[in-house]
Amino acid sequence: MFTGIVQNTAPVLRATRGNEVLTFALGMTPAMMDELKIGASVAIEGVCLSVTSIGADFATFDAMLTTLERTNLTKIDAGIALNVERSMKPNDENGGHVVSGHVSTTAEIVEIELEGPKARISFRVGPEWAKYIFVRGFLAINGCSLTVADQIEDGEDTIFTVYLIPETIRSTTFAAYRPGDHLNIEVEHQTMIMVEVMERTLTRLLKGKGLV
Repeated sequence: MFTGIVQNTAPVLRATRGNEVLTFALGMTPAMMDELKIGASVAIEGVCLSVTSIGADFATFDAMLTTLERTNLTKIDAGIALNVERSMKPNDENGGHVVSGHVSTTAEIVEIELEGPKARISFRVGPEWAKYIFVRGFLAINGCSLTVADQIEDGEDTIFTVYLIPETIRSTTFAAYRPGDHLNIEVEHQTMIMVEVMERTLTRLLKGKGLV
């Protein structure tokens, strides 16, 4: 489990694309390398991946085809930086919200403004996942715990907005993105359960009354 508080941005040292797998190495600070072991879970751009090998100042990871199809990790190449968070320890403070690292979908940036007191990013998401997004609800976006500030309907899609404090901009990769780019979205698990239970309950009630 993770907290959604990005601890560092790490440079991609090398990336190799093979048969349905992307293998890449991240340069890691001494703090991020502390007690890191092969098999440990690390959130990379919000995606939970396992360490496959360790060097003096780097760690390598494999992203399989199913992960690449659901996330934006296909963009990975040498030289870019990625959000990184080590997995949560039992006594760690959770300053964000509980994040699993299991990305739900990606959302397209429609507007990004990172200057001034109202730094924000607006995203477009389809109806399949929009039903789990609420104003003042939590989302993990590229692994960063953020609160939905605004939400409007745009045809079948939903456009939602999050605001960013300067520290979030400084400590993450958000400044590298532009309109049209896609970011990883993980909806909050309890919200998903609540919505699905309500949908199933309403469906049963309506069926019982012969309305569906």
